Amino acid sequence: MSPKSRLYTLVKAWKNKPFQEVRDACGETWLGLDSQALEEHQSWSKRQAIGHEPIFNCKGTKLTGSLFRPLMSATDTQLLRLFMEGLDSVTYWYRGGRMIPGILPFPAHALASSEYIDALSDLILNSRLPVGLVTLGIQSLPEPHLESACKEGLLRLRRLGVLIHLLQFSGSASQLQWLEELQLEGVHIDMAHFRQSPLPQTLLSQLRQSKSARTQIYASNLTLVKDLSSASVMQVDHCYGGLMMPALSRHQMLQINNSQIAKAIFSLHPHPQPNGDK
Repeated sequence: MSPKSRLYTLVKAWKNKPFQEVRDACGETWLGLDSQALEEHQSWSKRQAIGHEPIFNCKGTKLTGSLFRPLMSATDTQLLRLFMEGLDSVTYWYRGGRMIPGILPFPAHALASSEYIDALSDLILNSRLPVGLVTLGIQSLPEPHLESACKEGLLRLRRLGVLIHLLQFSGSASQLQWLEELQLEGVHIDMAHFRQSPLPQTLLSQLRQSKSARTQIYASNLTLVKDLSSASVMQVDHCYGGLMMPALSRHQMLQINNSQIAKAIFSLHPHPQPNGDK
C-alpha cells in the first residue's frame, strides 16, 4: 500500500468511527497519541453535543445568555461533571471574544450539601471567569429541613461572584420570600404554564418594583407567537424557547450573529400594511 492510499484509508476511518478506534496497521495508536490524548479528544467531541439554549432580550435583537439544558435532568452522580462542562463552555465563549453568561441549573438538595458547595467553589475559582458570566439556576426550592443549609451554600457561592436565579417561578409566597431575602438576580416564568394560570397583575407589579434590586425577569419555554406577545405585555427582560431558537452546541452559540437573530424574530410579528393595501 502506498503512503498516499494509506493516509486516505486512515482519514476515511477517522471520519466514520470514534476517534479512539482509529489505529494503524501495526496496532499502535494513530499519530502516536497516547490514551490520555484520546480521552481528551473524546471529551472534546462530547462537548459539541446540542445542549445550550440561547437566551435573548425581549425584542430578539441581542443574545444575552445561555441555559445549559443537560443539567436540568442530571442525576446526582452527573452533576459535577456536567457543571464542569457548562463552565468550560462559558470559558470557550469568553476566550473566543464573546461575553455570553451561562445559567447552570442545580437541584436544591445538592446546594444544601457542603461537599457539593466545596466542589462547585473549586470549579468556579479554577475557571477564573469574570464576575457575571456564571449564574446558578435553582430548579426548585428545597425541603424545609434543608432550607437553612441551602441558603448558606448559595451565599458562599455568591461571595465568589456567582449570580443566583430561581427557575420555574410561579409567584408562591415561599418563592417571593426567597426573592426578597436573597435578592435573587433573576426569576424565570414558564410561558406554557402562564397560558393556563396567568400571574396576577399585582404580582407582576411587585416583580417590576423588585427590579430596582437588580432582579431580571425571564420568560422561558416560548413556543407560540402568543407567548412572545404575552412576554412583551409582561415587560420581561429576556426570552428563550423553541420559538426564539432551539438548543445549540457551544460552537454554534459562538457563531450567533445578533443581526440575524433580529431578522428572524421580527419576521414573527405582523408588518403594517401601506394605505390602500388590504
